[in-house]
Amino acid sequence: MDPQNGGIWGYDCLRNFREISPAVQNHLKRVYLTLCCALLVAAFGAYLHVRYNIGGVLTSLGFTGVMFWLRFTPSYERLSKRLSLLFLSALLKGASDGPVINKVINFDTRVLITAFVGTAVVFACFSAAAMLARRREYLYLGASISSCMSVLWWVKFASPILGGSGSAFLVMFDLYLVLMIFLGYIVVDTQIIIEKAHDGDMDYVQHCFTFFTNFVALFGRISILYMFKKMKKKLKLKSP
Repeated sequence: MDPQNGGIWGYDCLRNFREISPAVQNHLKRVYLTLCCALLVAAFGAYLHVRYNIGGVLTSLGFTGVMFWLRFTPSYERLSKRLSLLFLSALLKGASDGPVINKVINFDTRVLITAFVGTAVVFACFSAAAMLARRREYLYLGASISSCMSVLWWVKFASPILGGSGSAFLVMFDLYLVLMIFLGYIVVDTQIIIEKAHDGDMDYVQHCFTFFTNFVALFGRISILYMFKKMKKKLKLKSP
């Protein structure tokens, strides 16, 4: 069976990675290197909150403002300006998420470490899956994922009005569903970035910001899920 026309998984499918040109590969290296720097800046922002309690409404509003500023800054603007906006948004996002991270640290430091390592591994695996797949193979998931997210938010909004239950089961189901949706976004966004790079869009700052928001969202969900599991284990141990 011809791998170009829907071949099965195997060496021929893996070989499709060669469809990514050297220029696009170098672009992806820049994107991931910049992502690592942005995550370090976000971690520093979270540290500043733990140390000086600076995270809150103001940092959240600041992150939103800088996010729109960066999104609407054209690629021909100075690189130093766009990188500064990226790292400023990462700093504000880290500080904004600081209260949640502080609670996780107070609960169990191992939860934070495990969640971060787990997020990094999952993010790397799903990004690699998107790069190894046939080009455009997963782009069609975008509409389905967006529809699922819209339905999810509508259900969450309408549930209190309709007398929905806030049981632990529904909370866990909601967390797992959102987790699956964000995993889908990682795959779709990776292929979109690859396609844009093939078309000549080498703005690695904007592409890095897309990955940054995906990583932070995924990290938050995994942290909460792992903390819930640890809490359930402690409650079982305490119960007679």
